[in-house]
Amino acid sequence: MGAMDGPDGTVRIGPESYASWRKSSLGATTEALEARLILDLAGDLSRCRVLDAGCGDGALACAAAALGAIVTGVDPDPSMLAAARSRVEGKGIAATFIEGSLESLTFQDSSFDVVVAVTVLCFVGDAAGAMREIARVLRPNGRLVIGELGRHSIWAGLRRLRGRLGSSTWRRARFRTGSELWALMAEAEIEVQVVRGAVFYPPIGPIARLMAPVDPWLGRHTTVGAAFIAAVGTKRVTG
Repeated sequence: MGAMDGPDGTVRIGPESYASWRKSSLGATTEALEARLILDLAGDLSRCRVLDAGCGDGALACAAAALGAIVTGVDPDPSMLAAARSRVEGKGIAATFIEGSLESLTFQDSSFDVVVAVTVLCFVGDAAGAMREIARVLRPNGRLVIGELGRHSIWAGLRRLRGRLGSSTWRRARFRTGSELWALMAEAEIEVQVVRGAVFYPPIGPIARLMAPVDPWLGRHTTVGAAFIAAVGTKRVTG
């Protein structure tokens, strides 16, 4: 879910927080659902040049590489990149990681067949500018998969409360509806095919495990109440 909620209610972003999150029952269930949705929307990645924009500690990048993709991960946080490189070290995975900003990607136009960006635009000041950069480096007819924090969910409500109570991270976070995510992509000349939701349960481990089997079904029918919203589209061919 991007930034992690610490046990004392603070928000911590870093490799240790991600590792701790995945070890918890709630984190493992939630991350599995989100990753499954993103990879399903991404489609066949074999031999595709994939950019993981805002790659964090490289978990999704490694999953894509295991499916045959040639992956480049970009993130502004050196500690996250170090964790990502450690994750792939000695595993023969086709993935490289570089430091960079979504608002000013250093790649040439049309460098990638697929771009994924998961829970990063919600923390970017100029999301529209970052989206234009992402679209620029995507080849015509290439696939873009975006995953963002849903606006109308229990998770979002709790995070907004933490923002009001002093968390600078959640105070500046931008939660989006499915239609807002669609509009953001469309403005960057991305033709959206599908918008889906995930994580319809409250942030409680036992309830997450109970609801996980029906969560994908709910996500195919609505995004209302989803803590995570994902969309896939293709870059329009112009000229």
